[in-house]
Amino acid sequence: MPKKYFLGLELGSTRIKAVLIDENHRPLKSGEYNWKSTYENGIWTYDLKEAWEGVITALSDLGELPEISCMGISAMMHGYLVFDRDWNLLTPFRTWQNTITGRAAEELTALLEFNIPQRWSAAHVYQAVLNKEEHVPRIAHLTTLSGYIHYMLTGVDAVGLGEASGMFPVDSGTQYFDREKLDRFNKRAHERGVEWNLEDILPAVLPAGACAGTIAEEGFGRISKLIAVGTPLCPPEGDAGTGMTATNSVKAGTGNISAGTSIFSMIVLDKQLESVHDEIDLVTTPHGNPVAMVHGNNCTSDLNAWVGILKEAAELTGGSTDDIYTKLFRKSLSGATDCSGVTICNYLSGESVAHLDEGRPIVARKPGSDFSLANFMRAQIYSTMATLRLGMDLLTREGVRIESLTGHGGLFKTPGVAQRFLAAVCRAPVKSMKTSGEGGPYGMALLAAYSARDDKSESLDEYLDRHVFAGTECTVEDPREEDVLGFDEYMKNFVSLLDVERIAVKKI
Repeated sequence: MPKKYFLGLELGSTRIKAVLIDENHRPLKSGEYNWKSTYENGIWTYDLKEAWEGVITALSDLGELPEISCMGISAMMHGYLVFDRDWNLLTPFRTWQNTITGRAAEELTALLEFNIPQRWSAAHVYQAVLNKEEHVPRIAHLTTLSGYIHYMLTGVDAVGLGEASGMFPVDSGTQYFDREKLDRFNKRAHERGVEWNLEDILPAVLPAGACAGTIAEEGFGRISKLIAVGTPLCPPEGDAGTGMTATNSVKAGTGNISAGTSIFSMIVLDKQLESVHDEIDLVTTPHGNPVAMVHGNNCTSDLNAWVGILKEAAELTGGSTDDIYTKLFRKSLSGATDCSGVTICNYLSGESVAHLDEGRPIVARKPGSDFSLANFMRAQIYSTMATLRLGMDLLTREGVRIESLTGHGGLFKTPGVAQRFLAAVCRAPVKSMKTSGEGGPYGMALLAAYSARDDKSESLDEYLDRHVFAGTECTVEDPREEDVLGFDEYMKNFVSLLDVERIAVKKI
């Protein structure tokens, strides 16, 4: 029998990456394209023309491809992409980074009795209604970035179940948007003059394992004829769902933490939370299990800026900048566990968990602090995780069970550093797997393989356990008492620094 190959493509916040795997789920090739959002007219956005340029570049990097048995499209979750009936874009893409939907998020959370974060598509479209934006009456399609790319390739307007759960609340039982909450939304929107119903502009919802169309002739042209017409696609997913898949974190009690431009934890629940928390999103795995998501907009961007300054200083004096991230991360291990009072707020943009609509990065220290490179770097890494801790504390108070977490993303590239600190932050063992370095695109390729599986009765978690991760080597960092106590002290200072951050946003 001919070998099977699967392809995952993800449009992340800093890079567009394609990963090809074989039938044994081994990564064979990868290609990528770097991009970044721009801040235009008060909106964080990406140019959709550049998205296609990135897709073509990432696919071209793979070289000559074998016949693809199934492929899948993933992208950063949430946001606002609206089109008219002919799929003409009505307003520039509004990304998850934006914190401009506060009124809508607050009103919908109260109306639906369910936390609707500012990032969610529902908050964006309702804020446009509240703003009486001129394009609202012409909206015929509301989708996400992965849903848009998928539609343009296949002509199928659909998203995966996990992706859908970041647009509007879903019902895990029906595997569709929550009917009763849709009715509440529609009633309120109609009172404000809207004529469409939300379900009429939202995409169809498909669970993991479903077939979601094939490459059409028009899609074939859009990707420079790099993938054959008729190639099957699985349901498009968000980067949260692909992260869960790539780290085998789809069972209750497991979770993963993705740390790059943003940071978020996904904890699979064995029961729903008792209270509504505006710091915690309730979404689902790609096959519908409930998930508590803590999302921080700010993670490595400010750290990267500081590393850039240190690299520039080293170059100025003729010093080596080889492996600068590795060297600086390892240096942080010799810092004080509480960073000796050095505290950093890394907010370049707003942060919903901390109830801030804008950010102003701040480095603060007490007069008696040991302001050393080791303490500075440890504080930098701590700062990338501090917002996550705010949400994780709420889950602890809710009695959420966490057996283990798996870390993935750029923050974990230096072995044994961020993984160790994160174990202290979350007070739980943190695993790292070799394949998790491939991240979301690898997870998307696995979802494509799952769609093409022979045994259709296998659940996603069974498939991952039996065929993908059985025998996978991983490293585990357990919480160290000294790190736990040190980070607790750091968090006291961080929470106090947030008061300064709020003043800085007003004054600077």
